[in-house]
This record gives sequence, structure tokens and C-alpha cells, in this order.
Amino acid sequence: MTNLFKRSGAAPEPPESTLGRSRVDSTPSGGGGGHLSPPGGPHPHDDPRYTVQKTDAQWREQLDPMQFKVARQAATERPFTGKFWDHWDNGVYRCVGCNTELFRSETKFDAGCGWPSYYDEIAPGRVERIVDATLGMVRVEVRCAACGTHLGHVFDDGPQPTGERYCINSAAIEFQAKP
Repeated sequence: MTNLFKRSGAAPEPPESTLGRSRVDSTPSGGGGGHLSPPGGPHPHDDPRYTVQKTDAQWREQLDPMQFKVARQAATERPFTGKFWDHWDNGVYRCVGCNTELFRSETKFDAGCGWPSYYDEIAPGRVERIVDATLGMVRVEVRCAACGTHLGHVFDDGPQPTGERYCINSAAIEFQAKP
């Protein structure tokens, strides 16, 4: 099993028997590291295990072109261009695909990377971790656990109390203000 550095400080090891992306199961607490499930090829964004299911046509109708590229095709918006990278209002950030609450403004911090950054998810099990061995490196992709929307990646260089940095595409989230 591969520890995905949740609070451990160690970088993930690439899966030996697969290339590309492999499924990662979040721990029930949401606070412990995820682990690789048995190799079985890519874990698509439209996997039937997600509770929210929509056709490609329904996703395209709901999302604007940039949101579709990011959320359903795992694209990345350019740094310092998203609407939330320098957004500091009080509230909750929700998945653009299914409206699931993902992050609180209280956990947002300025990482200087040009994307919204958070040190923790809003509740255990809201964010799924996937080993991403694309682009010649190993990273940990994060997705909405309800609909499979690609959110961004998580890194082990964030502030305490978690030591993690969820680096999230603005195109993958919406904001709901709270008083």
C-alpha cells in the first residue's frame, strides 16, 4: 500500500504495476492517507462508483468550456487567472459539478502559486485522492468524491495543522458566501 503523505511528509511512490492514474480510496476519517486499491487501469471521471452521474452532453450543457476542460478532462487553468486565486470572502467553496461543499474559507491561504489553496477539506470523504503519474512526475490528484470532478492536486508543503496544500482550479469550484 502506498501512503499518500497525508500528514506524513513523505512523497508518494509510483504504482509499480500500472502507469498513469490508479484509484485511491480515502480513509473514513478523511485525515489519514489514502491507499491504492488493486491495479486495474485508469479510474475515469465518469466511473459508475460516483453517486452523481451525468452524460457528456449534460456536463457540457451545465459547465462552460473551461469548467468542462478542467472538471471532466483534468485540464489545469493558468496560474493567477482563476476567479478565486485572490478571493478572501467568508464562505464555502462547492464543487462546480454537483454543488458538494468541499472547502471552507477559513482553511484558505496564500501559497503564492496562483491557484486557490486550502490546508484541509471541509469534511472527511468529500475529496478523493488519485495517484497521478502523468507529465513525467508523480503527484496526487484530488477529485470531488461525489461526481468525479477534477479539482487539482494536493501537496505536502502546506501550513499546519495538516501540512498539506490542496491546489485547486477556480474553474472546478463555486463560492457560497456566509455571513
